Amino acid sequence: MPESTARRRARPVQVTGTDLGLGIARAAGALDLHPSAASCVITTDSETARVARESSHVESIELRTYVFLDSLQPQLAAYMGTVSQGFLPIPGDACLWLEVSPGMAVHRVTDIALKASTVRLGQMIVERAFGSLALYHRDQSNVLHSGDVVLEAIGSSVNRRSRCEVSWTEIIRAITPDHAVLINRQNRRGSMIQAGMSMFILETEPAGYVLIAANEAEKASNITVVDVKAVGAFGRLTLAGREGDVEEAAAAAMRAVNEINRSAQG
Repeated sequence: MPESTARRRARPVQVTGTDLGLGIARAAGALDLHPSAASCVITTDSETARVARESSHVESIELRTYVFLDSLQPQLAAYMGTVSQGFLPIPGDACLWLEVSPGMAVHRVTDIALKASTVRLGQMIVERAFGSLALYHRDQSNVLHSGDVVLEAIGSSVNRRSRCEVSWTEIIRAITPDHAVLINRQNRRGSMIQAGMSMFILETEPAGYVLIAANEAEKASNITVVDVKAVGAFGRLTLAGREGDVEEAAAAAMRAVNEINRSAQG
């Protein structure tokens, strides 16, 4: 074998990649990686600046909403299925809803979450200012693990999510026929409200918090899920049923909101 060929083969192989943790550690001289470690992604010196920029961008992502639903209730799961563009949830699935800012950052967050475990992607919405995604799995630990990996990657935590601001909440009793018909014409994804029913409405900011309010309300009481809008500047929830059932559901929804705020610093 010629001497030049032997020298070329003896050189360490440089593998490029975008693994932020290893890239930053290599740039800082903190890791001494062996070229034969097949499981490692090594970033070359020429990529150091780019990787540092990517890390800075990821850590600048703002966590607006972090909602973990331990067990999707039947009506909420069915409603979310009507708006899902990805894998459909089924009752009993665990669900994680994340909302981040800026909106396009949701692609990076989605990539991190899906590579962390075997969760399925149900929704991913990119808005002008915010981005949201929904992850599902039958095993709660898978969903929680993906959430933990995302939080670590963006340098955040659950208690740093935005507080839930309640913009409006009200119970309207004995809905009139005209009112019921108009609500049903405007909301074609959930169940219909009937004249004479009572109605609980809730508006939150950020929007995603209406999901945990809806799920806890359905756990607590025999109500009908009419509308759950968890995307946009404000989230809107509409529930209907008998007066006593609606009052019980409203109390459960507000307890869920208060629990969010007890754990949030923002």
